Amino acid sequence: MTTIASLYRYPVKGFSAEALDQAELRPRHRFDHDRVYAIENGPSGFDPAAPAYKPKAKFLCLMKNARLAELETRFDPATQVWSIEGHGAPFAADLSDPAGRAATEAFLTEFMGEERRGPLKVLSAPGHAFTDVGKPYISFINLASVAAVAELVGAPVDPLRFRANINLDGLDPWQELELVGREATIGSARVRFAKRTQRCAATNVNPDTAARDLEIPATLLRSLDHMDCGIYADVIEGGEIGVGDELRLI
Repeated sequence: MTTIASLYRYPVKGFSAEALDQAELRPRHRFDHDRVYAIENGPSGFDPAAPAYKPKAKFLCLMKNARLAELETRFDPATQVWSIEGHGAPFAADLSDPAGRAATEAFLTEFMGEERRGPLKVLSAPGHAFTDVGKPYISFINLASVAAVAELVGAPVDPLRFRANINLDGLDPWQELELVGREATIGSARVRFAKRTQRCAATNVNPDTAARDLEIPATLLRSLDHMDCGIYADVIEGGEIGVGDELRLI
């Protein structure tokens, strides 16, 4: 039996995961409150009036900025307050308010130091998510595949390195890669698996220590001739999902 082991959202791109017990999936929509903000690292060309996909390197991201993992962040969707622990005294600001954005930009400017490529700017746009694929997918990781990656690299691997929305138990290693084009029910929702997830250097960053201590994409490529681990899906029928719910292939 394949079940949901854990659920996560990442309200600000590149920063902390937030564990959930339940989530409401909506058709053709990403996870609610997932990557709804990003921090522009120098001019990106992003236009909030006409939001469109931009590569992750345009923003602060773990692929380029491992030190982000030094900060522990939390986001309150009701108040839009983003709080940060680490790098001095605790910090909190309302990201929906211009003054709160300015304070956040100042805090992160000091924290990032020479890694800044230009002015830092808090970005958002109604209905837009700063995902890596530019489509309203939700993301899955197979915990058995994570265990297989750990064997390949010869070290423990935290599933949070892969920053998925849904972690699954009960599949065989790499079985998720065979599901593209298949449909499944999960909780009261229905999804269609759309695309394998190609991993980037963000997975090399230890989410606890902020050290680049593994070479996951390079190891996958050497060992398996691809860099895929995990899968994206479209939500085709909405519904509530929760930890422990079963995923049933159709």
